[in-house]
Amino acid sequence: MFYYILGKVVGKGGNFFVLETNLGIAFKIFSNKGTIFKLKENESLRVYIYSHLKEDGIDFYGFLNEGELRFFEMLTSVSGVGPKTALAILDLDSFSNLMAAIFNKNVDVLIHAPGVGRKTAERIVLELQNKINPAEVQGLESAAQSNLEIAEVLIGLGYDKFKVKKALEQLKAENFEGTLEEKIKKALKVLNSGN
Repeated sequence: MFYYILGKVVGKGGNFFVLETNLGIAFKIFSNKGTIFKLKENESLRVYIYSHLKEDGIDFYGFLNEGELRFFEMLTSVSGVGPKTALAILDLDSFSNLMAAIFNKNVDVLIHAPGVGRKTAERIVLELQNKINPAEVQGLESAAQSNLEIAEVLIGLGYDKFKVKKALEQLKAENFEGTLEEKIKKALKVLNSGN
């Protein structure tokens, strides 16, 4: 199976994008909404691929980095968690924050994903907690919960959830530290500046 595909984005849908290779082959690749939102037409990129075999064919799921792919594969290894549910979980926060939430048994973060009830969230935590390297999630213990609270406030104010996620990613990239209130104010500045 494929590990990654190099190509150019030639189209996007609600839950997929189309990646054309220089061989003249175009792949329909499913992904989480946050990833699709970031993609730009005619952008060249490397997409890490998960191949899902079905009775009637193969679906491809694509991610912009290996960490997301690995986390997606971990999620789909849990009984009752299919690719669509795993994508919904990935839309909650960065995969590193989600791994920290699982490592710290924070079931409440996971139940915000459509289709994930408390029993499924508990099963994810039970099955994956010991597969996560503590060094990978050190210092991220409360980040997922904090980001979720900030996102709920901003979405409640009428902002688009994917623009909110992008603003939170920018705060993380800038290593912005502060109280919950300061992070909300900073995220509002990012959202209102159009960045």
